[in-house]
Amino acid sequence: MLTSVEGIYRNGHIELTEPSSDAREGARVIVTFIEPNTIDLASQGIDLEQAEILRTSLATFSEDWNSPEMSIYDNYDAAKANL
Repeated sequence: MLTSVEGIYRNGHIELTEPSSDAREGARVIVTFIEPNTIDLASQGIDLEQAEILRTSLATFSEDWNSPEMSIYDNYDAAKANL
């Protein structure tokens, strides 16, 4: 089974930004480095004008999305399974 967990690379080490309950001590891992905040809008069929419209439209939701209560959706399937 594969499990993806986000982390940050600092001083030669990977710091996980979220816990992984599935990981066993000594488990093998694959690390993929991604560019931060890089989204190829053109590959998604979005031009700069459309991106600005989306950004403006979605900005009103920013406060809600970043509220602590919304963290339940970070691992929605696990939270739903616990109900």
